[in-house]
Amino acid sequence: MKTAARVLALLAERGETLAVAESLTGGLVAAELTSVPGASESFRGSVTAYATTLKRDVLGVDGTLLAERGAVDPEVARQMAAGVRQLLGAGWGIATTGVAGPEPQDGQPVGTVYVAVAGPDGAGKVAALRLNGDRADIRRESVRSVLELLSGELHENARTQDTEQNGGT
Repeated sequence: MKTAARVLALLAERGETLAVAESLTGGLVAAELTSVPGASESFRGSVTAYATTLKRDVLGVDGTLLAERGAVDPEVARQMAAGVRQLLGAGWGIATTGVAGPEPQDGQPVGTVYVAVAGPDGAGKVAALRLNGDRADIRRESVRSVLELLSGELHENARTQDTEQNGGT
């Protein structure tokens, strides 16, 4: 089963929802998710914030952070995931930001990508990627990586809930 189908099945089973914020992937994460039949049960929607001003004005990414570090930054990814989660009223938010090429951006080399997950408990996780290949390869691997990060967080969250319900620590 594809990662997108796995995460959507798990979200549906738990009655939870997902929202996506994308930059370098330009809608590919949403396309991967919506290629799964029944995705509408858990997938709320997405924001493709390609322009830095949209990251600030729509997703609520801190403007000073963007001015100082640029859009290709782990904290920007974290804030994008948290922002889209809140904006679209979802339990989970995921985000992609980075440099697909062909030129470096914000002082970052091609293949520098950050993917992030924001969960219902307010916690989040960011992964830094250094990807090789052409623009299409980098974008495709970014989609795979953000969905794998979400899958890992969903499974970790499920284990934590099981432990709490069973009186463990």
